[in-house]
Amino acid sequence: MSISKQIKAYILRIFSRKKPSGFNIKKARSILFFRYDRIGDMVVTTPVFRELKLVYPHISITVLASKANQDILLDNPYVDHIITNHKNNLLGDLPSLLRLRKQQFDVCIEFDHSVVPHAIIRLKIINPKIIISVKKDGRYGVDGSELSLYDYYTKKSKGAHFSDVWLATLKPFGIEPKSNSYNLFITNKRQEQSQNFVKQYSSRFLVGINLKGSVEGRQIRFSDLYQICHGLYQKNENIQIIIFTTPDTFQDVNSKIIEMALDYVVTSYKTDTILDVVALVSQLDLIITPDTSIVHIASAFNKPIVAIYENKQDNYQLFSPTSSLHNTVFSSKKDTLDGYDIQKVIEYSNRIIHKSLT
Repeated sequence: MSISKQIKAYILRIFSRKKPSGFNIKKARSILFFRYDRIGDMVVTTPVFRELKLVYPHISITVLASKANQDILLDNPYVDHIITNHKNNLLGDLPSLLRLRKQQFDVCIEFDHSVVPHAIIRLKIINPKIIISVKKDGRYGVDGSELSLYDYYTKKSKGAHFSDVWLATLKPFGIEPKSNSYNLFITNKRQEQSQNFVKQYSSRFLVGINLKGSVEGRQIRFSDLYQICHGLYQKNENIQIIIFTTPDTFQDVNSKIIEMALDYVVTSYKTDTILDVVALVSQLDLIITPDTSIVHIASAFNKPIVAIYENKQDNYQLFSPTSSLHNTVFSSKKDTLDGYDIQKVIEYSNRIIHKSLT
């Protein structure tokens, strides 16, 4: 091992020390969750908040969320407080972390299965009595079991979905989850907006297509989109295809859809927040999307899905769709969707449409 890694390993061992608190976890009255990452991760974690609150309704649940994913928890009756954090701006987050320290949390759950320095620093600042996490692989030659900062590790079983891996962090409370289904809550205003939009296509089968994922390389190109739309319409003339947009892509996507000149393909209304997208997804009959949060949002409503994933089987197992009716097309590459089979996307979609209509 290099001198640099030896030094990092030494610092990690020292910094992650903690004396056992002796606190009885079943007497906890306040719990903090670390989930300041992506939208999809937050969606997949929502069963944890529900299952905990159903067994321990008196516990106050606070979630450390990111600017990107915090809206997923709006109007969630199982979450009491949402605090915004920024993974790469520890100094900017310091005031909020110090305020959290003053609250003297009984328990904190940190979901990462890797050793993450920015999470460890936050845990040291907040200083909860008990810390729970998923069993860690280790880092810099330091095994996860050497990190006494963590009071409980729960298993990441081989072949498990992340929804179940993260639900397992509730085992120290003696909780056996009754369901791993996701929870998303939509206001009446957003629901009405989405319903009014789809009313104009009330007699048609509604297909939503999301073009981009949150990671570079996960996208459906417009040339591919034309083929997909044309292939669906050839078999199903009574469809309406709705293309998802974001605030910063609306104009560009709308212009290109107009250029396609297919009267059965339109852009969605302007979705200013992720919850606007959630409301729209709830009204559709089929979702086609690259691997991204839309997969999990559609799964929350048990919508049929055709998903496009990179050729990473371990990642797919952890983040696969959970809808009862779904098909997946894999790229031939591990770091991009380049090379996915467009004809399979069309075939799987047509199969779902046919099954749904018969």
